[in-house]
Amino acid sequence: MTNQTLTIRRAGFGDYAALARLATLDSSSPLLGDALVAEVGDEVWAAVEIDSGSAIADPFRPSADLVELLRFRVERMRAELGRRGRLASLLPRAA
Repeated sequence: MTNQTLTIRRAGFGDYAALARLATLDSSSPLLGDALVAEVGDEVWAAVEIDSGSAIADPFRPSADLVELLRFRVERMRAELGRRGRLASLLPRAA
């Protein structure tokens, strides 16, 4: 078995076909909003929609841990945005 690189990234327009394939394999509806994807090698194995937390994954690959990792990353992103929002509300506004 060869080592493959795991990449977590935002889905882009070029991922449409991969996300549609995942939704079909997972017997799920396609994701509608911004999403994070877990790419192993050069294939997308799982994706999680940022706003809803909905997930799709390849059921024929060991992707359950990837979904968990993606959801963890989404929660971290939300927490980071929340901290920035609170910080911005504390800063004085320019006149």
